[in-house]
Amino acid sequence: MSATSRSCGEGENTVRSIGSRLELFIDNWLIAESRNVELRLHNPVPQEVSIVFNQPWEGNTSGYVTVFKDEDCFRMYYRGSNHDLTTGEATHPEFTCYAESVDGVNWVKPKLKLFEFNGSRQNNIVWSGVGTHNFTPFRDTNPNCSREEAYKALGVGDGGLYAFKSPDGVHWQLMSSQPVITKGAFDSQNLAFWDTVRKRYAAFFRGWRQGTRDILTCFSKDFVSWTEPEWLDYGESPREHLYTNAVLPYFRAPHVFLGFPMRFIPDREKTPHFYKGVSDTVFMSSHDGLHWQRWAEAFIRPGPMPERWINRNNMTAWGILVTKSRLTNAPDELSLYSNEGYYTSGNRLRRFTLRTDGFVSVHASYSGGELVTHPLMFKEGRLLLNYSTSAAGGVMVEILDEDSKPIPGFTMEEAVELYGDEVEAEARWRNGSDISRLSGRVVRIRLRMWDADVYALKAC
Repeated sequence: MSATSRSCGEGENTVRSIGSRLELFIDNWLIAESRNVELRLHNPVPQEVSIVFNQPWEGNTSGYVTVFKDEDCFRMYYRGSNHDLTTGEATHPEFTCYAESVDGVNWVKPKLKLFEFNGSRQNNIVWSGVGTHNFTPFRDTNPNCSREEAYKALGVGDGGLYAFKSPDGVHWQLMSSQPVITKGAFDSQNLAFWDTVRKRYAAFFRGWRQGTRDILTCFSKDFVSWTEPEWLDYGESPREHLYTNAVLPYFRAPHVFLGFPMRFIPDREKTPHFYKGVSDTVFMSSHDGLHWQRWAEAFIRPGPMPERWINRNNMTAWGILVTKSRLTNAPDELSLYSNEGYYTSGNRLRRFTLRTDGFVSVHASYSGGELVTHPLMFKEGRLLLNYSTSAAGGVMVEILDEDSKPIPGFTMEEAVELYGDEVEAEARWRNGSDISRLSGRVVRIRLRMWDADVYALKAC
């Protein structure tokens, strides 16, 4: 594991009350001690091209993509723009464009007939004017949100970030004639969302810190008045250019924030181009939105295609979608989207897939290893694991008391071996899987594993 662990001030003996929520093995937050296991970062698998930015109002610098699920469809928003590399000038104004899908795989660009381009409204332009450089919308899940403001967005204009609202995600208007966030650089995809756990809006946006592109955050109760911005803390991770951030609460564990920033290396040039620089996507996670663990290894590498080695490629879209697996009888998977061919006539967006919760795992080789969690308290009757093994691998679960002594009925000797590949598998012992008598009691969990990965656990 090449990442810096951040515990958000919790001591080794602090009881972590997890209730019935899912906990991911994305860092050491759960782990008190371990032997012969490691945290392993997993890489998404490239799939088909989702969309090509080939309309006259789009072009080779279209990007800053946003995706999210909205009732029975998936929505996509992105900047439509084009750049003449010989003159260094834009060939047409920037627009915010819209696409939609029923499966997250096949996308269509509807003719919205809202804004004119070259004398016609037969296009998918959803917004024109202030904010189009990086217009980034979301569906507002604040229970007190009015119907007229069901969708919100941030976009850059003179003086900072402007707030937008919409009743349907298609017809937009400004919430204020003045910018709502003014301290920052904002020349990136800046975003905000309703934090369902902390009951506030959270924004993450571009700033410059000591000559390096970096990320700021601030908070709001009403989306108009925001707190003083704060820099994210990455612990001992090296200072690197983080071009975007793509931060979001993970939908299966909304108390945890995940981020997929584009890491920019300005001085490298692999594919000769008018603009220098190469980039990839890295992965980071946080339990409070301020203190982050950032992996040094890439989450999405540029790969073998020369066009992904051109400046400002490998920018991960903001949003994670749940999509059907291409494999027969396999569980749903996660879809992420990354741009390629930026600054070329083939500028496009590619879909990548990952198993559910599959960002990081606790991994043990065939020789085996084990871990013990910090003290935990839960309140439900079963313990579920998201795990994967080889045909010869396995996972066994033991529950210990607060003093790390095995609890009768849940010892390793009584454990039923788990093997296979399941997103939600019950931990079992000879007398079954019911752990309800341990509800509200401080315990520790020991995992013994070989040729196996465990991604998450949950009491339910």
